[in-house]
Amino acid sequence: MQEQKQQREHWGSRIGFILAAAGSAVGLGNIWRFPYMTGENGGAAFVIVYLGCVLFIGLPLLINELALGRASGKNVVGAFRETHHPETPFVLIGFFCIAACFLVLTYYSVIAGWTIGYAISSFANIQPKFEQFAANPWIVIPLFGLFMLMTIIIVARGIHEGIERWTEILMPLLLVMICVVIVRSLTLKGAFAGVEYYMKPDFSKIHSQIVVKALGQAFFSLSVGWGLMITYGSYMEKNDNIVSDATWVVAADTLVAILGGFMVFPAVYAFGMQPDQGKALIFMTLPSVFAKMPAGWLFGFIFFLLLTIAALTSTISMLEVPVSYLIDEKRTRRKVAAWIVGILAFLFGIPSALSTGAVDAFTNLSFFGNTGVIAILDYFIGTLLIILIALLCSVYVGWIWGPQNAVKEIRSGCPWFAKPLIGSISLADIWVFMIRYVCPIFITLVLLDTLGIHIF
Repeated sequence: MQEQKQQREHWGSRIGFILAAAGSAVGLGNIWRFPYMTGENGGAAFVIVYLGCVLFIGLPLLINELALGRASGKNVVGAFRETHHPETPFVLIGFFCIAACFLVLTYYSVIAGWTIGYAISSFANIQPKFEQFAANPWIVIPLFGLFMLMTIIIVARGIHEGIERWTEILMPLLLVMICVVIVRSLTLKGAFAGVEYYMKPDFSKIHSQIVVKALGQAFFSLSVGWGLMITYGSYMEKNDNIVSDATWVVAADTLVAILGGFMVFPAVYAFGMQPDQGKALIFMTLPSVFAKMPAGWLFGFIFFLLLTIAALTSTISMLEVPVSYLIDEKRTRRKVAAWIVGILAFLFGIPSALSTGAVDAFTNLSFFGNTGVIAILDYFIGTLLIILIALLCSVYVGWIWGPQNAVKEIRSGCPWFAKPLIGSISLADIWVFMIRYVCPIFITLVLLDTLGIHIF
């Protein structure tokens, strides 16, 4: 067992891990989902609530998953066997993680393929009609396959040579592109009406449902509840500072989400459009904005290219979760595992690409009444199952594995974690209280709300 742990791949550097983990978290959830959620839920008021949810709920959950992963040095299934016992029923959580990552990968990559198509269309100065574009299998399936191919190639090269090296390239490129689009968006006439909407809070709009939605967005954006951070944590060295690294990951992820709003809202307001267009904001509203903008083809190309990059940094982590399981548990070679899982994900994703309900699934915020494949998978897997996994991981560490074991693991590389902070209370004491009590309560509220049971 010890020999296997020593042979396991590790991140080549601290910055490599932070960029890879931040890349896993940064995705369509930041640049697509966060702006439309903000637009539908009161603008700046939603942003403030979201930041609170990220700090007090998201960060503790992220630390929780990284500690579990590094303590075990295993994949999402092996993590529970190693920290409990080989026949533990809690391995079911690990299999939930594998199922969630695999199934979300199948339709998330379809949407990512759309971003490639829109980048090409923007460069050619063509504005496609989304309904026709997304319903054309001769366009959608090849783009889906191309995106999946890129994901497979990166993961097949390994942790250091593949995931870490590529995220060290893609993440800085992503930030540069975001800044370019922001500068252009802010220099449009009338853009500051969008800035005011985004930055000037109306606290009367804050209510219980806003809090629940902001918390749900925090789960979606930070990649907690997927097993991604358990897997990435398993590649960390024992002297790595989990608390500091997790904080940097959260900061990077949140920064991209906030910058995403600065790309979208000034441009939307500059051309007299509404910010509350839901999921249609990216593929329907923004192309119209770019079409009216001087040199809009160029900025449209940059915008959709950065969406593709953001999606890619997420899908490589989704693919890594089942690949890591095959490597650890089935002794499969990495390249073989990456191609097997990637090809299966492509085949399983074809119904999502061909679904007659694909367009409705994407533009309709509600699952109910929608029978599209993407809508069904996004509701049951990409939402419900993710929230359930986050809840189970919090309960497992807080009550089964034991917070004292987690604190011991976190202190390795972060000795000040258990030192008194306020009187005799340490940061570790606060974290344990959050994981055992606060996080499960709030996650349960989000889960009930997602099921249509509104407590408040």
